[in-house]
Amino acid sequence: MSDTTPLCPRCAHETIEHIFDSPVPGVWEVVQCGRCLYMWRTSEPARRTRRDAYPEEFMMTPGDIGAAPEVPAVPPLRTPGG
Repeated sequence: MSDTTPLCPRCAHETIEHIFDSPVPGVWEVVQCGRCLYMWRTSEPARRTRRDAYPEEFMMTPGDIGAAPEVPAVPPLRTPGG
């Protein structure tokens, strides 16, 4: 991973998974936090990629994550005429 920040910007978790590389090698990567599932592209600004620059009002703790409501499932797509 080319990002020098080893922590998730949102929850400070240390397990960051590499998800995808840019079509042009070395330009950017998409990474994801193993705890809060936050994803970011390494070419985004510091306020999205670095813990020390991430907006405090959007930071999460393990307690916040555990108490978060479950996200509802996406319903099936409607068929034409149905």
